[in-house]
Amino acid sequence: MALLAADIGNSHTLLGLLADGEVTADWRVATDERRTSDEWAVLLRGLLGTGLDEVDGIAVCATVPAVLHEWRDMLARHFADVPCLVVEPGVRTGIPVLMDNPREVGTDRIINALAAVHEYGGPAIVVDFGGTATTFDVVNAKGQYVGGAISPGIEISLEALGRRGAQLRKVELQRPRTVIAKNTVEALQSGMVFGVASQVEGIVARMTAELGEQPSRVQVIATGYLAGLVLDECTCFTHHAPWLTLRGLELAFTRNR
Repeated sequence: MALLAADIGNSHTLLGLLADGEVTADWRVATDERRTSDEWAVLLRGLLGTGLDEVDGIAVCATVPAVLHEWRDMLARHFADVPCLVVEPGVRTGIPVLMDNPREVGTDRIINALAAVHEYGGPAIVVDFGGTATTFDVVNAKGQYVGGAISPGIEISLEALGRRGAQLRKVELQRPRTVIAKNTVEALQSGMVFGVASQVEGIVARMTAELGEQPSRVQVIATGYLAGLVLDECTCFTHHAPWLTLRGLELAFTRNR
């Protein structure tokens, strides 16, 4: 039997089947606020096929309220017999949230912190590379979520340049040949890839110093579907965990079951 985990982000929704901590299948689809609960159900049935019969639990976290509303409706109407967990304030994660208003923190970020502590221990910094935002989440040595940072995502930054720059255009997101670019396309790629890499290195270094920890003691985990773009350009990462959020959803589901 398996758990269906869904991480609903602003740009994309990551779906995964998990069994005993291992991701056995995964899919990434566009997060469309216009998609109805029935359309989500059809999409899931199409992706999972006969694998849907093996699902004995569903865990969801979301940063888009309109989409979460449709998911709640879908779970109630199409998967009423399957135990479900929607991660929201009040759900037990075992991660104390030391924020001015804990309810403001995105549930995906708490789930990332949960998985990071479980898999690697604290202190830890999770850098999640999404298309809309790159998030930094910090857990101290006691396993407490102490805060983080949010910066514009790689895709949305590139899109903004293409829209606002009169002589700029959309380009493929990939590593250019050199930092000092010889053409406009590679100049945009250089600014994105190496600019984000430098930003990550700088923020991680500042967060580590603010924690009062030696860099060698801090676990720095890269996740998100765009992590591979800058992974090799950063020396700060100790782990690459592409399924960190899915793993955190499995842990939360087990804890609340």
